[in-house]
Amino acid sequence: MDAKKSIEALQFFATGLTEGALVHKLQGQIFKSQGFNKLGQKYIDHFNEEMEWVEKFNDRILDLGGEVKFEGAKTRALIANPVEYIKADLDIQKAGVDLLYKCCETLISDPTTYDIMKAYLADEEEDLYWSQGALDMIECVGVQNWLFTQV
Repeated sequence: MDAKKSIEALQFFATGLTEGALVHKLQGQIFKSQGFNKLGQKYIDHFNEEMEWVEKFNDRILDLGGEVKFEGAKTRALIANPVEYIKADLDIQKAGVDLLYKCCETLISDPTTYDIMKAYLADEEEDLYWSQGALDMIECVGVQNWLFTQV
């Protein structure tokens, strides 16, 4: 097992996920302020779920004898239009899932970290499928009808 490689992977995803989680929280607040309470709450709940993953990553870093770091978040634009946000988030999710698949391949020699990352990958795939499904539903029923379901 290469503990250093595991720690680097966990720190990389903890940093990126913290950033993404904060964006989800802010987007949820924006959507709630627009009256889309269900959509807003979905993203606020998503923030909480993602921070639980960050906690798992940090716990594993500490178990491996590593040092947890807080690395600054990048600036990201917030998007007021719910549909445009889901499209933008889907692009990020696709890239993230691809990156997770590659990362998991490198962690096979560390079964504990591998299992954590594999579970996180499954969770991220579920989020990706939700976004794809939402966009398919929007195409099927129309933006206004879909937005009405998010009130």
